[in-house]
Amino acid sequence: MTDQTRWGIDQVQVKNKAIKYQKDLVSRAMEHVVKMDESGITDLMLQIEAEYERKYGENKTDKVVF
Repeated sequence: MTDQTRWGIDQVQVKNKAIKYQKDLVSRAMEHVVKMDESGITDLMLQIEAEYERKYGENKTDKVVF
């Protein structure tokens, strides 16, 4: 067991809580996806891809040189 008085333990705990929260979100979303039909899942995939590109995709305006 890790010594709880060591420096940095609270950062590790916060990181672990964030990871668990993300996994819980995915689990709850999957409960709803299981109930969807093919067209609903396809629409959801398109929305997820658009959101992913918005958040993490390369921004083309950054490559413009003036």
